[in-house]
Amino acid sequence: MTAVEFNHQIASLQDTLELFTRRFTKDQEESEDLIQDTVLKALTYRDKFKKNTNLKGWLYTIMRNTFINNYRKAQRARTTHDDTKELYYLNVEDKHTFTSPDSTYEYKDIMKCVNSIREDLQIPFKMHVEGYKYHEIADHLEIPIGTVKNRIFHARKEIQNKLVAYRT
Repeated sequence: MTAVEFNHQIASLQDTLELFTRRFTKDQEESEDLIQDTVLKALTYRDKFKKNTNLKGWLYTIMRNTFINNYRKAQRARTTHDDTKELYYLNVEDKHTFTSPDSTYEYKDIMKCVNSIREDLQIPFKMHVEGYKYHEIADHLEIPIGTVKNRIFHARKEIQNKLVAYRT
């Protein structure tokens, strides 16, 4: 089949392709994009098309695979992966900065509370705040990881109780 015949047959299947896109999307623009991608891939890989093969079926396969690949790419773009050893992923936006005068006093009060808790709670808590992982704290202090988590939990509770003035 010549390139002109191939192009003509693909052009004649445009309406069929448009109906087929309805299986994947109801959005008109997305449908048109899918058709365009399918036709582009078919023209690009024309040499892969075998003679005496169902062209419509070949185009449907290209369209379906294109849709699946686009969907998976969109899902990966929205997914965050936690690759840490302990599956501990901290993704908290830091909205609090200590730049205003009031914030400076807040910071001093918080640090006063942190420094006033028992040392066995304070050290793991400060290390955790500085970014150490639980297992790193446990190794450094030579205590079990469960004890580290427990001490950080109790440190937070004590600090929260001491910061009653800032509760809203």
